[in-house]
Amino acid sequence: MKRRNLLATAAMGVLLASGGALAQGMDKVKACFVYVGPIGDGGWTFQHHDGAMQVKAAYGDKVEIQYQESVPEGADAERVLTQMALGGCNIIFTTSFGYMDATNAVAAKFPDVKFEHATGFKREHPNVSTYNARFYEGRAIQGHIAGKMTKSNKIGYIASFPIPEVIMGINSYYLHAKKVNPDVQLSVVWAFTWFDPAKEADSAKALIDQGVDVIAAHTDSTAPLAEAAKVEGVIGFGQASDMAAYKDGPRVTSIIDNWGPYYVKRVGALLDGTYEQIDAWEGIAGGEVLIGEITDKVPADVKAEAEAMRDAIAAGTYHPFTGPINKQDGSPWLAEGETASDGDLLGMNFYVEGIVGDIPK
Repeated sequence: MKRRNLLATAAMGVLLASGGALAQGMDKVKACFVYVGPIGDGGWTFQHHDGAMQVKAAYGDKVEIQYQESVPEGADAERVLTQMALGGCNIIFTTSFGYMDATNAVAAKFPDVKFEHATGFKREHPNVSTYNARFYEGRAIQGHIAGKMTKSNKIGYIASFPIPEVIMGINSYYLHAKKVNPDVQLSVVWAFTWFDPAKEADSAKALIDQGVDVIAAHTDSTAPLAEAAKVEGVIGFGQASDMAAYKDGPRVTSIIDNWGPYYVKRVGALLDGTYEQIDAWEGIAGGEVLIGEITDKVPADVKAEAEAMRDAIAAGTYHPFTGPINKQDGSPWLAEGETASDGDLLGMNFYVEGIVGDIPK
């Protein structure tokens, strides 16, 4: 609906007063990052920190970067965020789902500081934005490869916590493996950690002991690939970063979380005065989810199919959650040709039909 200039001017005034677009830019920004793991994890935190370094490379002396590693989700996060806000941070990126409540609690106390929460959904205050990546798109491609390449018809998934982000990845992985291999069976091991190499390795070993020969993981270290490398014939995928060190071993491709462009854009918006509260959820099309090099271990025809799926997702001609799809109990979820809404995906709390086992409470 078109608005008259007078109304538009009034609306902009409200927006500026409520933490929307800034009235003016800043000469220098102190951008701060809170990490759930160490920057050397080779996965999730490694990629977020790489994004922070891209901000520094883009703006030089106009930006000061501060970060803290291995901050537990919970009360410790609120303490760290408070210290950062008191320490002059203009924008704070909180890079794990479990920081959601702490982010909003501290944002309420510091309305002049901008807070950006990764993978969450709560924006309780006008100075809180959220951002996410459509990891499930990459899981579809991995599932296709897994279904085609498994010799045992047993594929595995190491899950972190039972939140929608993780559940939709499991479902996408399984659905696409099942499409190309009706005999495939999925085993899920819940590690209940984002980063704990010992637990992640134990989870991978448990799957291998069950006869699984293709492993995907939604945890942050390279430990699952290291465990897979010990057993001939077991393959896996890089998670969050390329994990290219394992390209000559079990890693056949990867999902790469490309946070840098988002961080550069958001800090740049503070500098030039265009910053406003947003809820961002980009995927392959937006360049936030990248598919790492598919190695020669993958047969040429399977590689071509995987790349075609990647390109179709990027073009918007294919959605990984396209019906018909039933829920685990057999009840209909998506009809023939129907695609899942973002709201349904962001609230996903069920397995699709064919997955055995329960989602932990």
